[in-house]
Amino acid sequence: MERLEEIVERIRADFDAKNEARDLTLRRSRELIRHCANTIRAMHRAEFDQAAELLSTARQAAAEMVEGVQDYPDLYHAGYTQDALKEFVEANATFALITDAPLPAPEDLDVEYAAYLKGLAEAASELRRHILDIIRHGHSERAEQLLGHMDDVYGYLMTLDFPDAITGKLRRSTDLLRGVLERTRGDLTSSLRQAQLQAALQSLEEKLSIHADEG
Repeated sequence: MERLEEIVERIRADFDAKNEARDLTLRRSRELIRHCANTIRAMHRAEFDQAAELLSTARQAAAEMVEGVQDYPDLYHAGYTQDALKEFVEANATFALITDAPLPAPEDLDVEYAAYLKGLAEAASELRRHILDIIRHGHSERAEQLLGHMDDVYGYLMTLDFPDAITGKLRRSTDLLRGVLERTRGDLTSSLRQAQLQAALQSLEEKLSIHADEG
């Protein structure tokens, strides 16, 4: 029992340090998520230079967050830390998909595979908003290209049939992406049909106008 006080005080000091690291990581995770959300918002506004700057800020925030928990693996694998890193992946992947930049790998972003795949699924879902913004101004090949990116991501994710304990519940993210993909494909199909109808009507009007002039 003579060592009990020393043992308890040593544990208390460790817990104090770990609790401080946890509180700091929670704040940093919220900051990282905010930077990522602002990055995606800037992209949807076609403010790509600003999005690139925000993405750089997010990268620094992610590095600081990970560095702060390097001595505490359980804090690194905690839900709030991995969720923030998932958002970081989403912002980077969304930027790459929209700007046709090379898609970053997990090693480029220093993230676990599970967080990377879930972030990639959410990035593909995020393309729906960009596609809808495009087709508001009329059907275009760019919208079809982005739909193809969504389809590719979904197709590859579907091949990763592993337990949730390994993938971090990737199946749920994949199922959500499937729903977004189907709705977006339906919207794009409607846009295409409307464009075809408008083209047919315009062609008919031109023919009628020609016949009227000849008459």
